[in-house]
Amino acid sequence: MRIVNTFAVGGAADILARTVADHLSTVFGQQFFVETRAGAAGSIGVQTVIASRPDGYNLVITNLSLLALLPVSNPKLGFDPKRDLTNIAYIAGTPIVLSVNPARGFKTLGDFLAYGKKSPKPLTFSSSGVGSNGHLLAESFAQKAGIQVEHVPYKGASQGLTDLVGGHIDFSSQTVASTAGQLNGGGLAGLAVSTSERLPDYPAIPTFKELGYADLVSTTWFSLSGPAGLPKDIVDKVNREVVRAMQKSEVQERLRRDGMIALPLSAAEFSAFIEEETARYKPEIERAGLVGK
Repeated sequence: MRIVNTFAVGGAADILARTVADHLSTVFGQQFFVETRAGAAGSIGVQTVIASRPDGYNLVITNLSLLALLPVSNPKLGFDPKRDLTNIAYIAGTPIVLSVNPARGFKTLGDFLAYGKKSPKPLTFSSSGVGSNGHLLAESFAQKAGIQVEHVPYKGASQGLTDLVGGHIDFSSQTVASTAGQLNGGGLAGLAVSTSERLPDYPAIPTFKELGYADLVSTTWFSLSGPAGLPKDIVDKVNREVVRAMQKSEVQERLRRDGMIALPLSAAEFSAFIEEETARYKPEIERAGLVGK
């Protein structure tokens, strides 16, 4: 039984996929293994599961981008989440952090913006992919702040963060979960985070909201999906166990450390949540000029 991780190894999706797989293997007595199929902002991995039988043996890690953002921004996505997937469970969400290489000397977001406004060329940044939440947030921030930016897409978080540490790009707009190791190790410095309040484990990083960007409050959530037509009894059984997995004390500790929050939603509640998120982000995607990108 496989869970397809649609993003690169080491990122938030990979961490959550392995947490869920370990729990499901234990409670169901069958081995769930994680298979990484990264690329095309996660759509490659999704399409491998869409083509499988709806018997519960092939599941996939989906997220905000795959279920709500990309269907709006990319008319040629190659699949329709409503038609081709079954929503199973919300796993957890993590905010976006704007991070920089500390060697550049930026102490505050103001320092960074001052540099950006004087730069003769656009500032380059990484996200987890074209049309991702990090991509959208960085473009929205740049428009509001009056700086020019250029997106450098990667297959996953780790490659973009490695290039930022190496000095090859100017900043990153990726999840706290993916960036946590570099933030805690001093390889990167966080200048702003997309939460409404500062994160307890990262109290020195101010929020975009407190810095004057009140509408840049955003969570990149991750979820579990299956092919269309997955029987309700399988959906309910797996949903119940994903919720249980996320409530374990040791998992809660890991989530908190990575700035993640789990929501115990039923499958029906999760489907309604996706509709709300799509309606929320559609105007932002259009304003940022990302339709067709």
